[in-house]
Amino acid sequence: MKIALAQINCTVGDLVGNAARIRAATARAKAAGATILLAPELALSGYPPEDLLLRDDFYVQSAAALNSLLDAAQGITLVVGHPLKEGKYRYNAASVLRDGKIEAVYRKQRLPNDTVFDEVRYFTPGTQACVFEQDNVRFGVNICADVWEQGAACCAAQAGAEVLLVLNASPFHVGKQQERYQVARERIRESGLPMLYCNLLGGQDELIFDGGSFAMNANGELTSQFPALVEDIYLVEMKGVSPVPGAIALPLSTEASVYEALKLGVRDYIGKNGFSSVLLGLSGGIDSALTLAVAVDALGADKVHAVMMPSEFTAAISLEDARAMATTLGVKYSELPIKSVYDSFLGSLASEFNNLPFDLAEENIQARVRGTLLMALSNKFGGIVLTTGNKSEMAVGYATLYGDMAGGFAVLRDVPKTLVYRLSNYRNGIAPVIPSRIIERAPSAELRADQTDQDSLPPYDILDAIIERYVEHDQTPAEIIAAGYNEIEVARVIRMIDRSEYKRRQAPVGIRITPRAFGKDRRYPITSRFKPG
Repeated sequence: MKIALAQINCTVGDLVGNAARIRAATARAKAAGATILLAPELALSGYPPEDLLLRDDFYVQSAAALNSLLDAAQGITLVVGHPLKEGKYRYNAASVLRDGKIEAVYRKQRLPNDTVFDEVRYFTPGTQACVFEQDNVRFGVNICADVWEQGAACCAAQAGAEVLLVLNASPFHVGKQQERYQVARERIRESGLPMLYCNLLGGQDELIFDGGSFAMNANGELTSQFPALVEDIYLVEMKGVSPVPGAIALPLSTEASVYEALKLGVRDYIGKNGFSSVLLGLSGGIDSALTLAVAVDALGADKVHAVMMPSEFTAAISLEDARAMATTLGVKYSELPIKSVYDSFLGSLASEFNNLPFDLAEENIQARVRGTLLMALSNKFGGIVLTTGNKSEMAVGYATLYGDMAGGFAVLRDVPKTLVYRLSNYRNGIAPVIPSRIIERAPSAELRADQTDQDSLPPYDILDAIIERYVEHDQTPAEIIAAGYNEIEVARVIRMIDRSEYKRRQAPVGIRITPRAFGKDRRYPITSRFKPG
């Protein structure tokens, strides 16, 4: 027996389109000799539908889309995830379709309510196992969080299941696949069931679903590992109740997995939202250089417009490197000097500023002039602005509201500065596109003479380590200091993080690649007098 895992890229709300994608996967699976096709969690609606799940018409259309798949369930058993409403109750469900009818329905038992998940807001937990028979083998169905917690897998085993089929919409972050292996092995040990794990693929706003579907036998041994971040239909051959050893895709390095996730996130955000092109400010610095490389790799050079906006503080090498990179990648490139606009602003403000010394106000005016120019081009020609700020900057507020934060999608929003450098070197290892001087020179916003980032911030290796401990692991200042970090610097960084929450709330959505990103992941009050201990 062959079981197909449909590692497919679904779009939230596109019920008809998702049904067509599932139907096409079913046809491919049948042609390959599969007797079961397993689709991901909520594949029919896309994941996560969020407050669409509060609309009655969403369930009506979902039911119609599910019924449209019945004709495909001929000569093959289709297990597909979808939202389900029964009376006043809403479920995260999976239906078993066979011989043109819905043979069984499973309702997810464990509803996650942490990190990026808030399923308790929408769904009622199921209580019953779902087991169906195919070719004398009894298959149990679980959905994602059912295998991240105890109970549901054993419930399937107690109901007679011999193999566990798991539908997933498990989002990517660095190191996530090893976590999946760990929880899969825990459930296998508890239930005694081999597991086939089918995961969703694609970008949905800030989330990336990376696929990485796999199979494990009853000993918890990996028998098949399918490629991450690649949409396809993958086959698992079964011998009785055991998955036969098959291909094991090599794991991607951290840099490769993050880079591919960023590409997928850009491609899907732009494509699924119907934008025709993107533009970005190319400064000659490393963040905008990496953003440009990702955008071109994701969309193609013909859909990317790089705009250099030099000021009196822009170094000659910044101009040279921006021109060189744009030429190498073959993108449309424009230079729009901002001095005359900047001077006009200062002229209008002269009576108010009254000869006060140059400070952050003048720096931010430059950034806001650039943001205004980019948004004007966006309005005139229709492309969406990609912002170029990284997680380190967003954490401590080293960014200008309505300036470099102005735009529609933040590619590097969850990428720490130290990882920006690693990703840039990784991309140049494939083919050199980022001028080496951009990577080697000290980073600078170039908003005043002889400026470097370290005039205002600790060295990035120290800054990123403190941010990771405080933001991602909720460590206290005392715990961070005990780990060897300077008390004054720790206090300063935490103070900057806490007071910058209002800025982050106004930042564009961006791609999540760490275990805890700013956004759905980390919901802190703007107005708060809490002082971390």
